[in-house]
Amino acid sequence: MIDRRSLIAALPLLGAAPARAAGPAPCVATRGTGDLGVVIERATGSILIVETTGRSVLARVEGLGDLSHASLCVSRDERYAYVFGRDGGLTKVDLLEARIDKRIVQGGNSIGGAISDDGALVAVSNYEPGGVRVFDAQTLALVADVPAVGPGGLPSKTVGLVDIPGRAFVYALYDAGEIWRLELPKGREPRVTRLAGVGKLPYDANVTADGRHYFAGLFGEDGVAHVDLWKEPLAAARVLEGYGKGEAPLPVYKMPHYEGWGSTQNRLFLPAIGRDELIVIDLDTLKEAGRVKTWGQPVFAVARPDGRHVWVNYAHPKNGVVEVVDALSLEIVRRIEPGPAVLHLEFTPRGHEVWVSARDADAVVVYDTRTFAEVARLPARKPSGIFFTARAHMIGK
Repeated sequence: MIDRRSLIAALPLLGAAPARAAGPAPCVATRGTGDLGVVIERATGSILIVETTGRSVLARVEGLGDLSHASLCVSRDERYAYVFGRDGGLTKVDLLEARIDKRIVQGGNSIGGAISDDGALVAVSNYEPGGVRVFDAQTLALVADVPAVGPGGLPSKTVGLVDIPGRAFVYALYDAGEIWRLELPKGREPRVTRLAGVGKLPYDANVTADGRHYFAGLFGEDGVAHVDLWKEPLAAARVLEGYGKGEAPLPVYKMPHYEGWGSTQNRLFLPAIGRDELIVIDLDTLKEAGRVKTWGQPVFAVARPDGRHVWVNYAHPKNGVVEVVDALSLEIVRRIEPGPAVLHLEFTPRGHEVWVSARDADAVVVYDTRTFAEVARLPARKPSGIFFTARAHMIGK
């Protein structure tokens, strides 16, 4: 029997024996989960379990499959992470025992997922075979399989899957140009609300922290799709149409991610496709409120939790830089160089520090967000996504 009062193996982690689904779980200390997090090691199918109080790595868990484009969500009690792999894998990881609790391969190519507001359901968004599959969060048993079929029976990849209040999810159909709301009321059949004609090739999306505004970026045209989820019946509208103003499109080195947009002062900071700038949207008017000229093509634009600054990373070949935008003046106030191939940023829950993954430096770099000083550098194998357990209590995370 595991003595849960004993200390977790205080291994200087990277030399620690890997934790796997098979075999005994390591001993764990009695501890809270509020300062835990996960770093994706994209090249090796592994994750690091970290803690932000002491800025340390606690364990490595291996055997999670293809994590080349991985994301995750967190259980309501902050104990489990549900990791979505590019190979269709859905892996439930016990963060306290540093082991795989359950793992299934639910599709051929998945792109992300979300957990319902009551913590009971985990939904996965699929490229192959398309559609969304919903699983019981405890057992990973299949609860619902919702194919994505557009006009004329066209099967579609699904993208931009987020949770919203009411045991529901919203996502976009990349090939069909639609947005769907999927509701899963207890004891009743799933209900789908389809919004057609939202634009060409919606490639990613997100919802505001209050669960009201859903925005989907359009790869096939110059604009953004918007749905006000508080207004019934639901309707999709186009905003920021023609934001390129007729200019020749630039090469797109990496698609920006709406899941990491900056939201502050009732404004959104959205990465523009193929452009070296952020576009600011006023959420009251849904009109453009300004632009920020940036170092390169933004990938993530993440607001510090208090909203004072927005931190931005960039696509290749300018991906060794992070810039900090002042939310009031819309000016760049700091440029930082964590290392080559910065892929992701994650703030501690109250924003006193930010963790940055520098893939080609094999490091996660931690900065003080007031002084911008580097305060820690943790070794990691080709790190990408960073996800803290505070996400468990945020809509759309």
